[in-house]
Amino acid sequence: MSEPFVAGLVLAAGGSRTLGRPKPLLPYNGGTLLDHALTTARACEFDQLLVTVGSKVEKVRARVNLSGTEVVPNLPAALAALDPATTSLVLILGDQPGVVPGTVRVLLAAGGDAPIAVCRYDDGRGYPLAVARELFEDLRALPGEKAIWRLLGRHEAAVTEVPVAGRVPPEVDSWADYEEVVAAAGHGPTPELSSRGAGREAPIRGWRRGLRG
Repeated sequence: MSEPFVAGLVLAAGGSRTLGRPKPLLPYNGGTLLDHALTTARACEFDQLLVTVGSKVEKVRARVNLSGTEVVPNLPAALAALDPATTSLVLILGDQPGVVPGTVRVLLAAGGDAPIAVCRYDDGRGYPLAVARELFEDLRALPGEKAIWRLLGRHEAAVTEVPVAGRVPPEVDSWADYEEVVAAAGHGPTPELSSRGAGREAPIRGWRRGLRG
């Protein structure tokens, strides 16, 4: 049996109308929200790592450390850029800093070969989630990143819920949300928008061995 080829996709192409500025570039722990999400994704040691940035590509390139990633404008472009060997795609939000690499490890190990594996927190479903290759075309047909949950509704029988302790990590959709995640991290927003990584953890190693049992 061939070893799985798992790609990671950080979703950061959404608009920021309620915030009035690009959400991925909000200061967070010495870098930006997107820096933090990408640091988390790199620690997962995906076989391929992509990030969607929408129309903000030049601003993002100027302020975010994008090393080791493939930058694409949107979800369809990300799917088109996947390595042909990809067996599963893990979706991570760029504005949900409470997600840690260990959550991805649990999701992949417990989700197994499920067409869709989703984290089941104490208070409901949440990201990250993993989608198998057989549903990539369905994923590509969605109208945007916000519509990804529709995929689960259409294929409910194919969904495997993976228990994850704790509440769903908050997403940043308003200034109140932003203040909440900053306070939870134990620091205040800073004016610097450097490209230093944030929230470093030890790399996940051996999760494929766990998949093979």
